[in-house]
Amino acid sequence: MADATTTAPSPGKTTYARLFTIPGARAFTLGNLIARFPQGMFSISAVIMISGARDSYALAGAVTATGLVANAVVGPWTARLVDRFGQARIAVPATVISACGSLALLLCVRVGTPDWTLFAAYLASAATPNTGGMSRARWAHLLKDDPDALHTANSFEQAADEFCYMLGPVIAAFLCGSLFPEAGTLVSAVLMVTGVLIFAAQRATEPPAHARTETTRTPLRARGMPPLLIVFLATGSVFGSLEVVTVAFADAQGHKVWAGGILALQAAGSGAAGLVYGALKPTGPAARRHPLLVAAMAVLMTLPLLAAWLTGSLFALGGALLVAGMATAPTMVTGMTLVQERTPAGQLNEGMTLAVTGILGGIACGSATGGAAVEHWGPTAAYTVPVTAAALALLLSLYGYARTSR
Repeated sequence: MADATTTAPSPGKTTYARLFTIPGARAFTLGNLIARFPQGMFSISAVIMISGARDSYALAGAVTATGLVANAVVGPWTARLVDRFGQARIAVPATVISACGSLALLLCVRVGTPDWTLFAAYLASAATPNTGGMSRARWAHLLKDDPDALHTANSFEQAADEFCYMLGPVIAAFLCGSLFPEAGTLVSAVLMVTGVLIFAAQRATEPPAHARTETTRTPLRARGMPPLLIVFLATGSVFGSLEVVTVAFADAQGHKVWAGGILALQAAGSGAAGLVYGALKPTGPAARRHPLLVAAMAVLMTLPLLAAWLTGSLFALGGALLVAGMATAPTMVTGMTLVQERTPAGQLNEGMTLAVTGILGGIACGSATGGAAVEHWGPTAAYTVPVTAAALALLLSLYGYARTSR
């Protein structure tokens, strides 16, 4: 079997088409996209299913939040096992465990078991492997000698993330509303298992496993990683607060049903910018570009606040979110590039999962802070929360750059 690394795109400008000439790249990407798409479906499917059966959004939110926190805690450990034993050997059983948790939640809701069983069942979803991180690890392995091609691959992966989180909730809501309340959860579980099986079957592109030794150190202790992960935490706060405040703003306008579409504009702007950014050849080291891109995100994040404050129009807000999202993907792409550069060899899945954990933790904090701001200040003034979170991310990125450039 030919070594996939020998057919990587030649140095120079790399297009997306040339990227997928690598043997096995199309197959593992297809499997990963199928497996990743449900990540945008699980939460809203659970909320619709639980709230419809138990008539409690508070219970639905608490159950999904528990799953989110559990995944943030267990995720890095699962990724460590992936690095140590290989993607296929760990991702497949972990996915089956996670799918069983989702199906157990479905059954508990269906037969009317006590509320505590919903939390217990959904805890199994913490085993969900970081499929996006595993895909990025494959690109990093295949393109280790071509940083420009790796930049393009990372940009594609970020755009894929935005695509999944933009369409996932829409598809989930359609399934739950047009078929039956449990349809979103059921379809999500089937897609996740199917995608991971396809992805894991592509062994030729799988990075080699790295056994841990006494000298192996956690990526948390790698130079420059702690401040970078804190930036991911602050960036996640931007996303979490922006979502809650936008839903509240749409509700105040009497158009709560449009909230998902308005938020999709932010993801669309981010995904489009990510694809354009990936087609360009970046200049200068990623460590220097990162604070500049975070600064652009902080500046553009003021647009939703200004649109809500000056116009009070949901349509103007949608346009502002579309433009504001354009700095998100380039910032995330560059941040993930730094994670790849700073993570010790053989621990890439763990390093990128730590970054995702930071984002998830930030989303949880941002959601709580944004919700509290809406309650006390109203939805328009609450847009200061994502602005503040973006400004904090900028200060932290400048601090991290100053620390690592010494």
